[in-house]
Amino acid sequence: MTPNSVHDIRNVALLGQAGSGKTTLLEALLAASGAIPAAGSVERGDTVADFDAMEKSMGRSLNVSVAHLEWAEHWVNMLDTPGTSDFVGRSLAALGAVETAVLVVNAQAGVEIMTRRFMDEAESLCRMIVVNKIDAPGVDLPEVMRQITDMFGKECLPINLPAPDGSAVIDCFFEPQYDAATAFSSVREAHDRLVDQVVEIDEELMALYLEQGEAITPDQLHAPFEAALRDGHLIPVCFTSAKSAAGIRELLDILGRLMPDPTEGNPPHFLKGEGDEAQAVNIIPGPEAHVIAHVFQVSNDPYRGKLSVFRIHQGTMTPNKQLYIGDGRKPFKPAHILRLQGRNQIEIPVGVVGDICAIARVEEIHRDAVLHDSHDEDLYHLAPPHYPQPVAGLALIPQKHGDEQKLSEALHRLRDEDACLAVEFDDQTKQTVVRGLGETHLKVVLDQLQARWNLKFDTRPPSIPYRETISGNGEARYRHKKQSGGAGQFGEVALKVEALERGSGFDFVDAVKGGTIPGQYIPAVEKGVRQALEEGVLSGHGVVDVRVTVFDGKHHPVDSNEISFVLAGRHATQEALRLARPVLLEPIVSVVVRAQEQLFGDVSADFSGRRGRVVGTDTPRAGWTDITALVPLAEMDGFEARLKSICAGDSSCSIVLSHYEPAPPDIQQKLARRHGEQAKAQ
Repeated sequence: MTPNSVHDIRNVALLGQAGSGKTTLLEALLAASGAIPAAGSVERGDTVADFDAMEKSMGRSLNVSVAHLEWAEHWVNMLDTPGTSDFVGRSLAALGAVETAVLVVNAQAGVEIMTRRFMDEAESLCRMIVVNKIDAPGVDLPEVMRQITDMFGKECLPINLPAPDGSAVIDCFFEPQYDAATAFSSVREAHDRLVDQVVEIDEELMALYLEQGEAITPDQLHAPFEAALRDGHLIPVCFTSAKSAAGIRELLDILGRLMPDPTEGNPPHFLKGEGDEAQAVNIIPGPEAHVIAHVFQVSNDPYRGKLSVFRIHQGTMTPNKQLYIGDGRKPFKPAHILRLQGRNQIEIPVGVVGDICAIARVEEIHRDAVLHDSHDEDLYHLAPPHYPQPVAGLALIPQKHGDEQKLSEALHRLRDEDACLAVEFDDQTKQTVVRGLGETHLKVVLDQLQARWNLKFDTRPPSIPYRETISGNGEARYRHKKQSGGAGQFGEVALKVEALERGSGFDFVDAVKGGTIPGQYIPAVEKGVRQALEEGVLSGHGVVDVRVTVFDGKHHPVDSNEISFVLAGRHATQEALRLARPVLLEPIVSVVVRAQEQLFGDVSADFSGRRGRVVGTDTPRAGWTDITALVPLAEMDGFEARLKSICAGDSSCSIVLSHYEPAPPDIQQKLARRHGEQAKAQ
């Protein structure tokens, strides 16, 4: 089956903290719609979404999984996303493929750290909240609703209400049952607040509403309802129990009848060109236009091959239609277009605009690629989300000689699957370093290397990614001169270095006048400058936040060449940096921990022992506290294991790179001494 029209399609991402029940909710929706005969369970390991062996063993989603269902003549594509901070990059990549973000809240736990983060990340989408597990013991639904409105605003309004025992939900929008008993509020109050919120954005409807009163119909509210969703003026809240199926059919009705189709949601942020020259372009979700599809996920299976999952934003895709990948000149023709139901791949005759499909075994496709059928769209790309920078790292040393190339290729494929996985080669230690968002992230990567590529390796803590900068200004002149028969080498460069604000990066300025350095040699000077900045002068780490201005020099009409000015620029920069009071910067991470209130002192003490400082606290719900601290990355080794020990496993944490700041003098001296010893040994 395939949808007939873009107006039939709903694209939805399920987001929220791990444990909120997203995967179980998806199972309940698939079963209620008839897409599967019965709902599976995470505990049994037979769900549609969590089909990977590692997901089954860990009991949580690690990847974005695609499924679909049909309900009341609507086609709903659903993306089940990971809910832990370690895999947030995979979840963020899926946001560009949907119009609607459904934030799933665990009624027992309340609004948790990752749910708050996802709500912010999905700000440009239409959003709704599903409070799940409403029939679990000890839930306080009025308190959960209070948390939602306190954290996300008065725009969050119930579109249905739970029965007092959580066994059912009562509609407050389509056919309100005003006399029904609810767990809190009243159906009439909820209905009136919804209508008031929607008509606020439409003056004509507001006037009509004042005339008709409560007689206004859901059909009259449809267009302004969509507008309210797009503007963030309304965030509907509905209630479910995925395990008992309470509220599941009602949720299906809401998704089909009220959530936007691809023509009604906020348009995707496509750009043409790169950097400052990139310009926004309009994508028209019409079937006759050029094909434009964005690849938001790839998976590399040594046995099944590469699978590329994409959203068709414009045009119609058919098998054997000639397509291009980004600005590539070489076209390809997909032999098959696939629809995904978890692991299952179903061949379909056509991919319509707005749909989510897949292509298998095309090695050239990469994550974030744009597939298109005309060179007019060669430079199109979707504006990427703000991915967190990987901070946790491990150095990998293959146990088998000759596996270095195999390890490199496997890591390249994993890097293509995950935007928050970084791979680098440490020139000083000659080790391959993998960086991720946390210990669990790295553990999954290591397990995948072993399971999928049969690689065995040892691990060691990597070097910390320190940086250098300068605290003052410096000026130097260097002449490179070499004469050894025939043409020699000659280049002289005068430059100055200045400190920039933290986070500014590097600025190169050509202020040479009078042709003392011919223009064709300026790029060579810049190359030498960059080499010096990469090497550093204090500890061997790269220099950041500096401006280098080349203002004078000399050349020789015969002996000057590019290498001469590369060397002159490099040495001049090194001398100037030494005069500009170099400073070592260490990375600082922002750590947010949710723990029981009585453990605040123990968690804070652990931060203090790591040279960290608590910068904020919050009380998300009674008995719990969110602690935000800034801690040097160098001190974070073993933190997650220690936190589990302190909190007996009942905690959650999020770690992201915050900024760089000057390291303590003893650390600067230690690293400078080590760098000097290594330089002498060479």
